[in-house]
Amino acid sequence: MIDVLVPKLFSAFREGYDVRRLKADAIAGLTVAIVALPLSMAIAIASGVGPDRGLYTAIVGGFLVSLFGGSRYQIGGPAGAFIVLVSATVTRHGIDGLILAVFISGFLLIAAGYLRLGKYIKFIPYPVTVGFTAGIAVIIFASQLAELFGLTLSGKEPGPLVEKIEALAAASGTFNLPAFGVALITILIIALIKRYRPNWPSLLIAVCVASLFATVLSLPVATIGSRFGGIPSNLPYPALPVFSAEKLIAILPDAVAFTLLGAIESLLSAVVADGMTGNRHRSSMELVGQGIANIGSAIFGGICVTGTIARTATNVRAGGTSPVAGMLHAVFLLLFMLVAAPLASYIPLAALAGVLTIVAWNMIERPAIASLLKGSRGEAVVLVVTFLFVIFRDLTEGIIVGFALGAVLFIDRMGKTIRVDVEDDEATEADSAPLDNSDHDTVIYRITGAFFFGAAATVGSVLDRIAAHYRNFILDCSGISLMDSTGANVIEGLVHKAEKSGITVFIAGTTPEQRKLLETHDIHEPHVIFTDDIETARTLARANRSKAPAT
Repeated sequence: MIDVLVPKLFSAFREGYDVRRLKADAIAGLTVAIVALPLSMAIAIASGVGPDRGLYTAIVGGFLVSLFGGSRYQIGGPAGAFIVLVSATVTRHGIDGLILAVFISGFLLIAAGYLRLGKYIKFIPYPVTVGFTAGIAVIIFASQLAELFGLTLSGKEPGPLVEKIEALAAASGTFNLPAFGVALITILIIALIKRYRPNWPSLLIAVCVASLFATVLSLPVATIGSRFGGIPSNLPYPALPVFSAEKLIAILPDAVAFTLLGAIESLLSAVVADGMTGNRHRSSMELVGQGIANIGSAIFGGICVTGTIARTATNVRAGGTSPVAGMLHAVFLLLFMLVAAPLASYIPLAALAGVLTIVAWNMIERPAIASLLKGSRGEAVVLVVTFLFVIFRDLTEGIIVGFALGAVLFIDRMGKTIRVDVEDDEATEADSAPLDNSDHDTVIYRITGAFFFGAAATVGSVLDRIAAHYRNFILDCSGISLMDSTGANVIEGLVHKAEKSGITVFIAGTTPEQRKLLETHDIHEPHVIFTDDIETARTLARANRSKAPAT
């Protein structure tokens, strides 16, 4: 299927959009908005910015993702995966630097979409995505420990995990029992509703109950109002980010990190939606939509936008039929902010920490981790190394190192699948004859599999055993699924060796692409004889027996 750069919204309207579908999308949009409301604020606060920026991101970014994206069901907004990156960017460059990085990453995502780079995300190995997601979950949970236990740190909370744990341990004497109680109540309510009433909006109910509990009892816990002064009741005026060449150079690595993580996260979410619905997203258009959404989010003061797996899955389960559901989810969030902004001041930060604790727990794919650890040792190593790099080093490093290890593992496995079979021409005429190549004029080597750099050494060691007393050498390439320049170089060395010994070389069954590659390596007639199939090569080789024996 061609990955056209046309938003899925257009496709939905071309199919015929009626009142019935609008009603279904409205219900799904409202359901997702109820889930996204507390989650967007919680992620923003954990990222080191105000809760209002999380809502701006979900409203503006979420609307644009659905309007321009390449998935019918994708819901965009702030994601837990970005918490560490956003927090680190704010620490290094401030809010202005963060907004500029988000703005630039939007253009990078659009460029990636137009270059059709979305299709390459599927090459990220499964153990890498599992380890990466689990690592992010640990980081999110660690970032919420201070609010969960109501700890008061002496300085700014460190970013690296080890230093963070040390700082939290040093502040253990400031443990706030009421805050811990609010967080625990939030977690228990979410867990119980998920178990007994899975269709209820557990996150919103839990936050509302915890807020009521803390307010009625006048508990000494930090709230959105006490920490941030509440949230505004409308969107800010759009404005371009503060820009300078020096600042652009400084934030460029962060913008690239946002782009890489945003592309992976959004396309993985789209793949999950495809699996739930049987539909197919347009990966390149999805990247373009994500890019437009990030530009829009930055203009309105929001943070990174990406496709969110939990909210997208909620949309599918709630009966969403088109991108209109995602657009309506953003509209409902805007209405919530316009009407209920004053009430947000009463939300305890410990309750939002409880929400993110549940989010982190759900992000860990426990069955997948168990199966990978029990399976191949190589894939288990990729999983563990990716996980450790993510939590102790950096998200981007975790992906790069995990991908590199996965690639090496793949190359090793592919290199072992290559097979070289040898037979002599006389043995094929009498099935009972032994494969004793030393007694006949013609030897045939048949290569099966991928003949690339990972298998070149194996094939080369076999082909080097050709003895000078053979008159004819036939190389059957019909079983080669792909050949690279390293494989062609091995054949080139073989041809030169055969020429020096007076051996006639026949190459049979190459594809036009393979023959063109061989010719670029100076493998052409009259140095070799190309034939379309092995039988033609046999016939020509038998005719060559009348010539003088090789010396």
